[in-house]
Amino acid sequence: MKNYEQYKRIIRFAFFLTVLSLEMVSYWYVWKHSYNPLMETPYNRTGHWLMVAVYGILLVLFNTLYGGLKVGYLKTGNMIYSQTLASLSANAMIYLQITLLTKHFQTLLPLLFMSAGEFFIICVWSFLSTRIYRLLYPPRKVLLIYGEHPVASLMGKIHTRNDRFVIGEIVHIPSGIDGISHMEGAGTGNGTDGIDGINRADMEEIKEKIEKYEGVVICDIPSQVRNVILKYCYQKSIRTYTTPKISDILIRSSESLHLFDTPLLLSRNHGLSFEQRVIKRGMDVVLSLAALLFLSPFFVVTAAAIKLYDRGPVFYFQERCTKDGKVFRICKFRSMVEDAEKEGHSIPATEEDPRITPVGRIIRATRIDELPQILNILKGDMSIVGPRPERVEHVEVYTRQIPEFVYRMKVKGGLTGYAQVYGKYNTTAYDKLKLDLMYIQNYSLMMDVGIIFKTVKVLFMKESTEGFVEEFSAAMENDTSLISTKTKKDLF
Repeated sequence: MKNYEQYKRIIRFAFFLTVLSLEMVSYWYVWKHSYNPLMETPYNRTGHWLMVAVYGILLVLFNTLYGGLKVGYLKTGNMIYSQTLASLSANAMIYLQITLLTKHFQTLLPLLFMSAGEFFIICVWSFLSTRIYRLLYPPRKVLLIYGEHPVASLMGKIHTRNDRFVIGEIVHIPSGIDGISHMEGAGTGNGTDGIDGINRADMEEIKEKIEKYEGVVICDIPSQVRNVILKYCYQKSIRTYTTPKISDILIRSSESLHLFDTPLLLSRNHGLSFEQRVIKRGMDVVLSLAALLFLSPFFVVTAAAIKLYDRGPVFYFQERCTKDGKVFRICKFRSMVEDAEKEGHSIPATEEDPRITPVGRIIRATRIDELPQILNILKGDMSIVGPRPERVEHVEVYTRQIPEFVYRMKVKGGLTGYAQVYGKYNTTAYDKLKLDLMYIQNYSLMMDVGIIFKTVKVLFMKESTEGFVEEFSAAMENDTSLISTKTKKDLF
């Protein structure tokens, strides 16, 4: 594999160029034979190339947004899904261009047949490119080194990607405890100089293990030990995969200052700047107004269905926390029976919750129940993108377990967010906090735009639709550590 490592980017580019060329040829044929003749003055050869170039740019843009360029990074099914979503989005945009050029709404049949053909091309291409890539780059055999947190959860996540990683051995470094243990037995070196409880002989043993593997996965080990391992891997040109601590995320977004001959890293730690807040608020208002106008028919139909089913209220209000811990009332379409939480405390919904009405099941599955939050955005309580605003009682419990949980309230809560796009339905509160901090510390307008587009992708993924399972519902009531597992039903 090392012989081909330097060519990995070139191979990925060649794979993508292949499918891009095939899709552009498909569009060239459809444009030239189905739509170009409908123009008042049909294009000649140069015009055809221009139209195909625009289509290619759209494909690259949407594939970048949806991850369709990540050959070898995504599984085959996810690759097909990402490429198909990008293709459909590009086809929708190109239809608008065709409409403007021909000055009439034209038949969709040629584009529909083209989309079907592209889907077939994408399926075959995804299967073949993934197989070839796996042959050239088999899974890396890695050493897993973990510390404070249980390793079972991380191992489970790594095992879901056995196409990329194979755990060869596991080393456990207890925090603040002398010695080192691992699956094959503990080191018993006689060195007297130690690093945070690990003696020199044990560290040498770890270094010997590292050299046997193609990569090292580092998970929550003491900082001093981690620094030694990172430097050693850098020296030996061995790649590392590190789960970041919260402090790592804060430092990662810092600015470089060169006031004198010692590098300084500046972390402003104030959330978004004034200019960023103004631009973000402007985008919230414009997009929310547009969405309200476009989605008004869904509002009317949904409200009527809820009212006709049980004559109860259409909307459901719930107290949530947003920026600086401010409490506001979030607005949703009611999807449960009236007084679903009449006992006065939070009862998370399970998959087969009897409190959910038939209408509620439909609007929850399609996310329509979340649409009234557009009103919260217009009011200024929320933003389109940001950490999901949590219930007041949930914030209190999470903060007791993870004091840093309040950090995510440096910005307004959002309809969708970084954790909703990159997390899963069972992402723990600690990992969700890390994801939200990645967003806050690295905020940009383009990041917001990217998250909005990626939200469309995760809407239709099974992992994003699951709610609390029953054991986590019980844990929520008992305020146990299992409350850390948060539903991704709250996608918006």
